[in-house]
Amino acid sequence: MARLALSLKAKALTYLAQREHSRIELRRKLLSHVDRQRRADASSPLPASAPVAALPAAQEIDELLDWLTEKDLLSADRFVETRVSAREGRFGNLRIHRELAQHGMALDAETAQQLKDSELARARAVWAKRFGTPAVDAADRARQMRFLSARGFSSETVGRVVRSAGLED
Repeated sequence: MARLALSLKAKALTYLAQREHSRIELRRKLLSHVDRQRRADASSPLPASAPVAALPAAQEIDELLDWLTEKDLLSADRFVETRVSAREGRFGNLRIHRELAQHGMALDAETAQQLKDSELARARAVWAKRFGTPAVDAADRARQMRFLSARGFSSETVGRVVRSAGLED
């Protein structure tokens, strides 16, 4: 059991070394790892003399997550910061808020205000990278609006970008 606990800790540290994870996401991945381990143990025939080690339960995974948080290896603030910085150049506020909510996180007031203040400029940059030229007809304008909406920009921002396309920098 001690060896498996170490491998579970090693697996958690491997995930965290690759990138920041939310607690919910890391818990899900570790539970999946334990399930894969159980299936592998069930499918492989064990010699009769070999002791069967108990696999960690959800409570043990929660204890490991608490330990990682205590040692500041798992940080909600770092996760939010890295997720926002990775997404803000390509996505709108709605998409960023939705993605963080899926992880059980929320933006602090200052970061939320910064994103709100920069949304129009970010939407213009995304629009310019994808399209670069104003819409020639209503169908093209609708296509550009759908694209920006799918990226999580607010309808007000989408309308302002598409209407002013080519007129402002």
